[in-house]
Amino acid sequence: MTGAKRASSIRRTARIASSTEFADAGGTAVPAIPEDAAVATPPAIPTPRSTYRHGDLRRALLDAGIELARDGGPDAVVLREATRRAGVVPNAAYRHFASRQDLLQAVRSAALAALAQAIEVELAALDESAPPADFARASLRAVGTGYMQFALAEPGLFRTAFSVQDELEGVPVPDKAGDSGLNPYQLLGAALDRMMEAGVLSAARRPGAEYLAWSAVHGLSMLVIDGPLRMVAMSPGQAHQIGQRLLDMVENGLQAADAR
Repeated sequence: MTGAKRASSIRRTARIASSTEFADAGGTAVPAIPEDAAVATPPAIPTPRSTYRHGDLRRALLDAGIELARDGGPDAVVLREATRRAGVVPNAAYRHFASRQDLLQAVRSAALAALAQAIEVELAALDESAPPADFARASLRAVGTGYMQFALAEPGLFRTAFSVQDELEGVPVPDKAGDSGLNPYQLLGAALDRMMEAGVLSAARRPGAEYLAWSAVHGLSMLVIDGPLRMVAMSPGQAHQIGQRLLDMVENGLQAADAR
């Protein structure tokens, strides 16, 4: 996915149903989201064209695969159906994707890039003039918020993003990254590094902090879209507030004792 295509985004609104307040990690009461508030959702991957230009078949097949994943998750990404949607015979696909697995990997990379973009939207909204410690805490929360919002807004792509196991650490891979060049895991690591540099997270507690924070946020996301919490009549606003309380727990658990 090119930078130009990754940069496109949409804004959606969700009805928010909530009437309570909750406290942030510092104990300050945070007002509930009003019922008529508009909540931004993650950038959307562009809708594919129904036809393709000569020489652009790979892009058309990838777009078709993305739509299949959006509608049905990773199991729906089938090469034959992608070729049908692109308007070509099945054999034409093999010059670009040797197998279904190759197409799935490309769609997965696009989904990871979209997830990274959703996180970057939250990070871009932060007040950079805030005190370093406050900005560092807000950065961690922005990563978690963007992650959970993407899971709720794009469950099919979210499932696809984590359908194949590979290494998220190491050198950034552009196809799996947002506009910053970092993938979701690396954006989390950067936020944790910022917390350590600001004195909020001690150096002794920094190693492995990604796994703890990621496990908590990913676990709640999966419970809401695929687990028992899926059966609970939960509005987007209620899901957001539960997510913020989870981030309170993550933040408090990671902070250095003398910073609390």
